[in-house]
Amino acid sequence: MFRRTFWFTTGVAAGVWATTKVNRKLKQLTPESLAATAANKAVEAGHRLKDRAVGFALDVRHNMAQREAELGEALGIHENPELAAPRSFVAIENRNNPKYVERSTYSYNRNEDH
Repeated sequence: MFRRTFWFTTGVAAGVWATTKVNRKLKQLTPESLAATAANKAVEAGHRLKDRAVGFALDVRHNMAQREAELGEALGIHENPELAAPRSFVAIENRNNPKYVERSTYSYNRNEDH
C-alpha cells in the first residue's frame, strides 16, 4: 500500500513537472515571443557593435595623437604653429552694377536660399 502511494505521488509529480515544461516551451515558440526574442537579440548585438566601434575610434585617435607626437619630436616641431584667423565674407549687394532685371521675379541674392 505504501509503495503504491509512493509511485502514484511520483507519477503525479512527474506529470505536473512535464506539463509545466511543455507549456513553457509552447509559450516560447509563439510568434509574438519569437519576435520579441529576435528584437532583443538584435538590440543587444547593435549595442555590442556600437561599443566596439566607439572603442576602435578612441584607439585610433589615441594612436594618431601618439604618432603625431613622435613625428613632431623627430622633425623638431614642439609647438603648434599659429593659425591664421578664419576669413569671413560679407555678402554685399552691388546696386550700381546690377546683374538682374528690376522687375524680374528671380533674385540673384544667394543668401535667400540659406
